[in-house]
Amino acid sequence: MTDLELQQQRAHLWRQDGNPARSIEQARALLQAVGFCLMYPVRSLPLVPTFMGAYIGAADGLPDTKHAYADPRAQEAVDLMVRMLRERSAYEVPLLPDTHLIISAQMFPFFYALLSDHNPKAPPKTKAQGVEMSLLAGEVFAAIQKEGPLSRDQLREKVGRQMSNPALDRALGDLWSILKITRVNYTPSAGASWDVLYRWAPDAVKEGINISAPEAVTALVSKYLETVVAATQEEIEQFLSHLVPRSKIREAVNALLAARESSFTTAGARTLIQMAPAADPAAPPRHSHG
Repeated sequence: MTDLELQQQRAHLWRQDGNPARSIEQARALLQAVGFCLMYPVRSLPLVPTFMGAYIGAADGLPDTKHAYADPRAQEAVDLMVRMLRERSAYEVPLLPDTHLIISAQMFPFFYALLSDHNPKAPPKTKAQGVEMSLLAGEVFAAIQKEGPLSRDQLREKVGRQMSNPALDRALGDLWSILKITRVNYTPSAGASWDVLYRWAPDAVKEGINISAPEAVTALVSKYLETVVAATQEEIEQFLSHLVPRSKIREAVNALLAARESSFTTAGARTLIQMAPAADPAAPPRHSHG
């Protein structure tokens, strides 16, 4: 495979080849194909598809998070994404400050398995990194649990008007980072509405609780390799290390290679890893003896 062929395959899969995803059906199909994507491009994560790129149908001239407000196409893309959140064909997971992943319903339980505390109804104790939750985060969770979905203004009414916007945003961000809560709606006037995840998506939560961490990491590595067609070990780790430790990613990659579910390939001078092609159902089974 040449580098150009690799880029063309990605552009086709990510709908950045002049074939934009504009309807809800096209947006759903995109998300099912790629599994997860960023909303806007992020310079440090070049090898992740973006919803904005798919909506526009190109890889160039895309607004980033900071400049999206000034681009009318961004509001249209956000409206389409919010429609998918409302119908639960998409979920969101915070990835970096100002950046979240949009995830297909099929892939979301694997993210839940890795990021949540597996105790969806209990008050939050620690963040994913083991940092203790603030008292305010606990109060915000209790209010949403009791009366959600709630917007930021409604939360201020319930929890305390003297609370600053940054403090409330930090509490919401902390709860979202371990998937205690999720954004379930968004309007330009009221902003985001939040609900507890176990009430919004009970089946996805139930499924995620029963997935082991190694199984979840392997699923993410596999889907990532399908989505980018092929990638170096470093490229795989560069993206997924925002979610799990690099050592766990290496274990998953090695397990896939050992099981021959993935294999090495080259593009130009680089050695890449790709998922092994699906077995041809018409071909005779490998282990016919015994």
